[in-house]
Amino acid sequence: MILEMTRPVQGGLRQERKLDTVSNNLANVDTNGYKKDVVSFDRKFKAQLNKDFSPGDLLQTGNPFDVALAGDGLFKLETPDGIQYTRDGSFTLDSEGVLVNMNGHPVLGQGGAIALDLTGTEAEGADINEIGEIRVGGDLIGALDIVTFEDKDRLEKIGQNMLSYDGDPADEIPLDQPELKVKQRVVEGSNVQVVEEMVKMIDYHRMFETFTKSMQTFDELDEQAIGQVGTPIR
Repeated sequence: MILEMTRPVQGGLRQERKLDTVSNNLANVDTNGYKKDVVSFDRKFKAQLNKDFSPGDLLQTGNPFDVALAGDGLFKLETPDGIQYTRDGSFTLDSEGVLVNMNGHPVLGQGGAIALDLTGTEAEGADINEIGEIRVGGDLIGALDIVTFEDKDRLEKIGQNMLSYDGDPADEIPLDQPELKVKQRVVEGSNVQVVEEMVKMIDYHRMFETFTKSMQTFDELDEQAIGQVGTPIR
């Protein structure tokens, strides 16, 4: 029965991986800029975790430094581990007037970190246009450095809503101005659809139970076979 047990064990493990992925997606339904994961399997049934880069809904915030990308692109962040990327445009000014994300990492402009020496009232007057230029009182302060990659499969989630690129930084593709669509005072929500993920969870859970029952059945048959070995036939 060992060979017969292999298939339900493998099937159960695949369903467990899918359940873990769906659970993580649902846990991040309210995470700005979160991109859901999708599990697939190659010909050898090896699990592959792929990211769905479809856009999320745009949510109004009123914060002048909150921005969202209506289309392709990634914001660049300066971190202790080097340059990282994100779709989460929840930005603010730190105590030194540097534009940072919610974890305090500087947001990179085309000339490095962006510094704005503004009071609270002046900050309300900051304008960020559709190509990422930041202006205060008509004066150009800086421009967001927004890039993309041809092979997005090499972008890995590293926590804190950031992505790391597993390749040469020279692979960055700056987005041309006509392609940029930066929206101010809004953030991009998660692209997780709750109903869709709940339906998947129910389906995967049922399949997991089916494989579990199959394993229990084979286990009971093994016990019966072992118990009957050597028993004389009457």
